[in-house]
Amino acid sequence: MTLEILTPEKKLYSGEVYGVLLPGITGLFEILDKHAPLVSALKKGTLKILKDSKNHTESYSIESGFVEVLNNKATVLVEGAAAV
Repeated sequence: MTLEILTPEKKLYSGEVYGVLLPGITGLFEILDKHAPLVSALKKGTLKILKDSKNHTESYSIESGFVEVLNNKATVLVEGAAAV
């Protein structure tokens, strides 16, 4: 699936991923390939990109925001983020 992480200042990440672990307002949740359409609010926390099925990951500390999943693409819109 395709993942994009956007802040008001710039595009922080764009690429093909295995999945993504997100800090939802009611707890952590994971989005994998071919996930059903979804819109969810995010809280401050750690976003973990699952680059492949072999546990290669990349993490970002994010501020609050939203995620939209549609047509096998996850778009994360956050107030701010930094690589961890």
